[in-house]
Amino acid sequence: QVQLVESGGGLVQPGGSLRLSCAASGSIFIINAMRWYRQAPGKQRELVAGITSGGFTNYADSVKGRFTISRENAKNTVYLQMNSLTTGDTAVYYCNCVHIRRNDYSVREYWGQGTQVTVSS
Repeated sequence: QVQLVESGGGLVQPGGSLRLSCAASGSIFIINAMRWYRQAPGKQRELVAGITSGGFTNYADSVKGRFTISRENAKNTVYLQMNSLTTGDTAVYYCNCVHIRRNDYSVREYWGQGTQVTVSS
């Protein structure tokens, strides 16, 4: 089992910044991709950004140039630096990882509990 714990959410004014963190713990063998998703009220969960163990990144068009995803493999931690926030970024942000299990190399995804980001004046 792998547990993901997010932190760093909160209330920020439009144009402000926040940095989210997500730390993985538990019976970790290999964590491949780590991703951030978000879900706004009344909307479907959407992918915000992802990063592979090798550092390759991808972003939703809506956040390109404003958000930066990074990770520290040694700490099994992924970050999301969010700049120039708008009210449209208000959502619960979820951390996700793709884990490869040691004994049989099976692949499973895990999710964090989510952290609320509210952008409001």
